[in-house]
Amino acid sequence: MEPSSLLRHLRRELDAFRDCLEGDLTALVEHCGDWMLLNLAEHVGSSNLSAAAAVTQKRGGYQPPATPRERAALVRWFDDASQTLYEALDTDLSAPAWTFHPPHTAGFWQRRRCMEALVHRWDAELALGVPRPLDAGLAGEGVAEVFDTMAPRQIARGRTQPPTAALCLEATDTGASWEYGPGAPVATLAAPAESLLLLLWGRMPLDGGVFVWDGDEKAGRRILQGPFTP
Repeated sequence: MEPSSLLRHLRRELDAFRDCLEGDLTALVEHCGDWMLLNLAEHVGSSNLSAAAAVTQKRGGYQPPATPRERAALVRWFDDASQTLYEALDTDLSAPAWTFHPPHTAGFWQRRRCMEALVHRWDAELALGVPRPLDAGLAGEGVAEVFDTMAPRQIARGRTQPPTAALCLEATDTGASWEYGPGAPVATLAAPAESLLLLLWGRMPLDGGVFVWDGDEKAGRRILQGPFTP
């Protein structure tokens, strides 16, 4: 996906998340432990500030200031954090930056923050009972990121096991496909790109009727045990 397109998507997803902050801040976020919407906003905004520091200061471990709890102040803080991120990413995307996984460039953070905003915008809207569809092309980029960045990080941290066989995922709406694991795929799982991404992020059950298997389903399910994301 083109960098200019990712930045445009990032702005759109963060704007949509911000709109959710006009809703019930105590609403529980289903797939984020015991977090309320307020906690999710703190996570997204603080992570945006940390990513901006990774680009501009080229370091990890940034400690953002405390997040306001009052709605108006929270919205202003979130807007400021988003603007700080936009300004940090308005640079040569091949410029060096601190990252937790290759490539160690500003472009890494443009993609990472876009994918995080996409998933958590959906989380926030779901908490308020109004989840909207994910852009299919952007969801496909998210599937690619899970396999090339998030899953390897989970393996490196001992949170999941490396696959011993390969699985192919096919997006029925875009025609894109991805392979994960060594060797020829033992099975193929087909579904819309949105469903594949939400599955990999633990937001959708595999037995929901939208997924279609071809090949060794049992082996494919073992590969999908994950978790692929934190």
